Amino acid sequence: MDNNTNNKMEKKKIIGMIVGAAAFLIAYFAVQQVLFKPPTFDKQMIQIASELNKSCPIMVDAETQLDNTVALPDNTFQYNYTLVSMERATLDISELENYLQPIILNNIKTNPDLKTFRDNDVIMAYNYKDKNGEHLFKLTFKPEIYK
Repeated sequence: MDNNTNNKMEKKKIIGMIVGAAAFLIAYFAVQQVLFKPPTFDKQMIQIASELNKSCPIMVDAETQLDNTVALPDNTFQYNYTLVSMERATLDISELENYLQPIILNNIKTNPDLKTFRDNDVIMAYNYKDKNGEHLFKLTFKPEIYK
């Protein structure tokens, strides 16, 4: 073999080793990300909902029962409530929404138990139904509202 052929073969070997090493590193980091990355906040929200739901249903006050909580897509956490002595037909729903909205917003802003949600820009939804299971309204609070 002449010197020129040897140089070409050496270059091919070097290129092959570089490509092989690069492929190994890409595969290694991909496996690390899939197998060993910390749980996403979505998974943490699912765990939080699961823990809260072990205590549900629970009376929050004389009129309000927390039925359950749900971690939803798009970084949303929803509380589902029943107003246990109220019926849709006898309620002024917009008045009730206007009454509850600032109370809930203040709770979101100040409750130390919700700090993790605030820190992770969670959209918090509060869904209400009457004693017969009829949907009344849903209040949704995005981070730009409570921060």
